[in-house]
Amino acid sequence: MDTQALALALPLIGWASHTALLTHRLATARRDPLTGLRTRAGWTALAERIIRRHRDAMVLLLDLDDFKNLNDTHGHAAGDFALVVTAERVTAWCGRNGIAGRLGGDEFVAIARQAPDRDLESLHRALNQPVAYAGRRLPVFVSVGSCHVKDLPVRSLSDALATADSAMYAAKGTAGRRGPRTLNR
Repeated sequence: MDTQALALALPLIGWASHTALLTHRLATARRDPLTGLRTRAGWTALAERIIRRHRDAMVLLLDLDDFKNLNDTHGHAAGDFALVVTAERVTAWCGRNGIAGRLGGDEFVAIARQAPDRDLESLHRALNQPVAYAGRRLPVFVSVGSCHVKDLPVRSLSDALATADSAMYAAKGTAGRRGPRTLNR
């Protein structure tokens, strides 16, 4: 290769490498490193699209109950494992019908294009199954709040999340410590 061709090719190679690096960083920033779920930014963009296209969409907000106690009692590795299992359970429930995300800490979010209330009951049962870790069965309890987008005066993700958040905190307050923790608003 002559020097003139090399001089022309080097900037192109540099830009291609830079573009590949930026693309990788953006993709990584939109995925939670522990669970592999989408982060808030990555989930939000897709959730807004689903709300625009699917009138029957349902938004869920999920929170692990007593998560600090789980971490303090069994260690952070056990807590991380409980988060990963919860992410897998929410993802399995969403299937091809929705998207799950992790907002941070022990909070998760999901949106499904269509989700009958009976599906929420199955999700609740799945989420509240103990987690097998290091030869022990660790208790996991999750409060879930949901919002049917069609019930909102204006279909918006922010309103759906606010409604699901209120329902989630109501679920935390109305159930016994080990009872059902899913409320619709």
